[in-house]
Amino acid sequence: MARWNTIARGAAFAAAASLALAACSSDDGSEGDPTDGTGNETGATGDPLKIGSFLPITGTLAFLGPPEIAGVDVAIDEINEAGGVFGSDVEILHTDSHDANNPSIGDQSITELVNAEVSAIIGAASSASTLLVIDDVDAAGIVMVSPANTSTSLSGYSDYYFRTAPPDTAQGAAVADLMMQDGAQNIAILVQGDDYGVSFRDVVQERVEGAGGTITYGTSGEEIDPAGGNFAANVEGALATNPDAILMIAFDVTAQIIPQIDSAGYDMSKVYMSDGNTSDWSESFEPGTLEGGKGTIPGSAPTDEFKARLDEAAGETLTDVSYANESYDAVMLVALAALQGGSSDPDVIKDNMASVSGADGGTECTGWSECADLIESGETIAYQALSASGPFDENNDPTSALIGVWQYDENNVPSRIDEVAWEADSE
Repeated sequence: MARWNTIARGAAFAAAASLALAACSSDDGSEGDPTDGTGNETGATGDPLKIGSFLPITGTLAFLGPPEIAGVDVAIDEINEAGGVFGSDVEILHTDSHDANNPSIGDQSITELVNAEVSAIIGAASSASTLLVIDDVDAAGIVMVSPANTSTSLSGYSDYYFRTAPPDTAQGAAVADLMMQDGAQNIAILVQGDDYGVSFRDVVQERVEGAGGTITYGTSGEEIDPAGGNFAANVEGALATNPDAILMIAFDVTAQIIPQIDSAGYDMSKVYMSDGNTSDWSESFEPGTLEGGKGTIPGSAPTDEFKARLDEAAGETLTDVSYANESYDAVMLVALAALQGGSSDPDVIKDNMASVSGADGGTECTGWSECADLIESGETIAYQALSASGPFDENNDPTSALIGVWQYDENNVPSRIDEVAWEADSE
């Protein structure tokens, strides 16, 4: 079972993040040939490491892009400021994943990245976008690391596919427990009918029903069509069951649905969001609309110092930093796997990803310089993720993670109030 903690528990991870940032400013003065993590010299190819990003710049998911792209850029800058990999700067090629409603843009981006012969791709943000292209990425033999995919269908999908965000078994359990601990037993779910929504819903339903509760609306066959344009029937169907709580598992259609729930007179403090819509809605809804409502987002909270670096990389003050830490971690793990294996070849990176994540134990380290120094001295490392995600398992999923709990104020702005520590073997 997911274990609840007070928000103070995040202090340990804030300390780790501070160590990582301290490492950013130090020079990597180490020398010697790269090793395989056991002290055996492997001999680097000398080829520069080239990474592509496949994150939403346009489309309905564009609000997810800025923090993720900033996280990638902060990691790239940190590595290059310390001398890069194999004596060369890591190259980054940003492309647009758009969304699953317009797959042609994503297809063009993947073609661009394959033709550019990148060693790894960071993305996509949504599980649906990944599922549209993952077979092509796998066929090209390129490592793909998503900072935000949560669909359970992606667990173990490909030897080349990894993710730094936990599957929905983590967040689904967390939000189900949250609602029930808040007193809800009869729960309606407004869920978009795609892979992300359905797999998330299924986890919540199993958790709630297993605890003796009831899903009053939103079971199989009652999903929302994101392209439908009119969601009144779904809202009316959910409200007709007189639920103790309403969970929304959706993306941009949230903007159209929340006002309908509010206008019906429902107690909005009993509305719960998922990571796809636990966002700043201050510009979208009347003040007080979501006050008291809650949501969940996987991952740890960035430290103030790391947030400042994200803002600098983004060229703006980010109001949402969802999956920024996970994006940073994805780049770090790829670069460390290349360094440990002594090559920028995707197969070498793939074979070293689990090891540098700590799956084989090793010396704990944070940030590029500290971890790279250990690798170059022949030590096995256990990279301590800023997102607090644990080492990869046999399905290339994190073995542990934090799930943040957020609550809305009178201005419809969420703030982090608590978090859950999740471990895969506890389910």
